[in-house]
Amino acid sequence: MTGKQNAPEIRFEGFTDPWEQRKLGDCVGSTYGGGTPSTSHDEYWGGNIPWIQSSNVLENELFRIDIPKAITQDGLSKSAALQVPGNSIAVVTHVGVGKLVYLPFPYATSQDFVSLSELKGDANFLCYAIHRKLQSELHMVQGSAIKGITKEELLGKAIFLPAAEEQKLVGNQMRAIDNLITLHQRKYDKLCTVKKSMLDKMFPKPGETEPEIRFEGFTDPWEQRKLGELIQLGGSGGTPSANNPDYYGGDIPFLSIADINGRDITNTAKTLTDEGLQNSAAWIVPSGAVSLAMYASVGKVGIIRQDTATSQAFYNMVFDNEALRDFVFTRLEKAETDSEWEPYISTGTQRNLNADKVKSFSLDVPSSEEASEISAYFANLDTLITLHQREPRFADTG
Repeated sequence: MTGKQNAPEIRFEGFTDPWEQRKLGDCVGSTYGGGTPSTSHDEYWGGNIPWIQSSNVLENELFRIDIPKAITQDGLSKSAALQVPGNSIAVVTHVGVGKLVYLPFPYATSQDFVSLSELKGDANFLCYAIHRKLQSELHMVQGSAIKGITKEELLGKAIFLPAAEEQKLVGNQMRAIDNLITLHQRKYDKLCTVKKSMLDKMFPKPGETEPEIRFEGFTDPWEQRKLGELIQLGGSGGTPSANNPDYYGGDIPFLSIADINGRDITNTAKTLTDEGLQNSAAWIVPSGAVSLAMYASVGKVGIIRQDTATSQAFYNMVFDNEALRDFVFTRLEKAETDSEWEPYISTGTQRNLNADKVKSFSLDVPSSEEASEISAYFANLDTLITLHQREPRFADTG
């Protein structure tokens, strides 16, 4: 919202009137609580009244829900549960505060909900407006434990409302964006499943020298090698003293575990100064190197896309051949997925690997031509996965 007129920065053409601030209680005609029928009475369960609990409502899923449980009329009458009319919004007010879902059909809920019915406005718009309000307040008190909100507190919250016609346009637009996000999410999930399957089938199983699926024209057995034999240059990093502020905040990217979120490592949350680099065991790992986590998230791996320093928690590998680099990266992804590092991990105060254990890791390697084909296949698959990876929800409705 802009402060000048209580209006959003971007609007549909033809709308200029300011949005009105209204209490949520003014936007609904009735509310419903919930309850849980006794689980010791089988006759209360397995009926035809959908019954939801807070765990059924997913974060940021305002219109989709799987409801595995249903109760009978007897269960409804012998508990505090109430049958809520369709076209209502179920808002979680206890465990999982801030989640909500719109339901077009009649339902009942546990005691963790307040349901808003007889909506006095566009249902899509109200869902997004209420969700944004609740989420913004949760973020304002981040770090504090919020055990719940009362019905009175919920109905007393203020939201901004445009005229009915603009509500409908905004609500429909937001719903269309959500549907597109859902479509991308489904494609993303399917591609991840395909990748996992192909990682299993395009690399030899333990004790075998050939994979189940190969590109046409390749028949030679794969050769077992140690990871250290394939690396041109390798080494861990170092961490400058956190007590010296002069060591941090410079122009040198400094890799942390949280910076690895996929194939390519393009940004780091922390940076070092030249002084910090010189006063530690850290070194400049060249762009294109593979970094493998040896502490904490053991086995997590990524390809550095800019010259970067790392802590001692990483083993960094430089290759003289890009196709071999990509092949090894993909094979190390499979190692993480299949928990292949477990026999190598030292346990104690912290699970970890060391450089010698990383270099001793055994892997089967095909000819350079076949490795190149495999690398290109998984690189293309990773590109598709990145394209469909879910982005944060756009839900700023004012």
